[in-house]
Amino acid sequence: KPGEQKHSKEPSSLQCMHLAVVACGDRLEETLIMLKSAVLFSNRRLCFHIFAEDSLKPEFEKKLKEWPSSYTKKFEYNIYPITFSVGNAQEWKKLFKPCAAQRLFLPVILKDVDSLLYVDTDVLFLRPIDDIWHILKEFNSTQLAAMAPEHEIPKIGWYSRFARHPYYGTTGVNSGVMLMNLTRIRNTQFKNSMIPSGLTWEEMLYPLYQKYKNYITWGDQDLLNIIFYFNPECLYVFPCQWNYRPDHCMYGSNCKGAEEEGVSILHGNRGVYHDDKQPTFKALYEVIRDFPFEDNLFQSLYYPLQSKFLDTVHTLCGRIPQVFLKQIEKTMKKVYENRVIVYLGANHRY
Repeated sequence: KPGEQKHSKEPSSLQCMHLAVVACGDRLEETLIMLKSAVLFSNRRLCFHIFAEDSLKPEFEKKLKEWPSSYTKKFEYNIYPITFSVGNAQEWKKLFKPCAAQRLFLPVILKDVDSLLYVDTDVLFLRPIDDIWHILKEFNSTQLAAMAPEHEIPKIGWYSRFARHPYYGTTGVNSGVMLMNLTRIRNTQFKNSMIPSGLTWEEMLYPLYQKYKNYITWGDQDLLNIIFYFNPECLYVFPCQWNYRPDHCMYGSNCKGAEEEGVSILHGNRGVYHDDKQPTFKALYEVIRDFPFEDNLFQSLYYPLQSKFLDTVHTLCGRIPQVFLKQIEKTMKKVYENRVIVYLGANHRY
């Protein structure tokens, strides 16, 4: 049944691409739109791991059951309570945004899951998850997680200007999209600034927080930056088009990968889906939110998006609509090609 635990020894879960998200407070709609974007375009089966406050669980179950069967058959899901295995639960829950620190405990909680993509609630997929899932195969023998840089240009990056704690590389990394090999994370001894010997992931989390809690601004993201500062060989850095944020266009375009290939994953942090500061981001969110599942993707998603973008050309992000449209157009063409092939194959015998 939907919502029951699915163990990875089951054939369906072995074939799953595992996606985790943490939703607290008013993040129900954002999370559902994120999941919708994942289901619309992905090819392989999806396993959703939704961590939510108890009050949100029935809402998630109700909304997901309303989706048409042609889409619900593409995924299974489980909803988990918010839990922290070490330290003070209330401290963790209040760190940065409500419940955000839950992502730090995924390797401990999801013991049967080998690999996982974690995303924030304010993420939208503009191409199949299959494509970022393939990056797991690009990990070398020491890499166990992948994230994108926090910024491309150190002189305007937050960490390079303001951080009072160690951080990865020259600009730090952003944890809103994080690909993880959980098996490797569970089996690794991490170098750290507390004791000469290594610590497991679970052993390290609370002491690390206690040591740096007066110096961190962005909560769990800062802790991840500290971890990978001391263990840089463990991190694979993927390009900015896999975690494209307003910072990549609001100061002028500074994500070359998105200019060349288009945005692959949109990350609408700073609340831009819900105000008028970055109308290009808001337009994408609203079009995916309002898209009727069974409708024609070009007529009911792509063309309305083009129309909305015309009203954003006066903004810095709106001046480069091709960056936002390139990948989603390519993805929709593939969806239709696949459907045509399936349709022709099914009718070939007649």
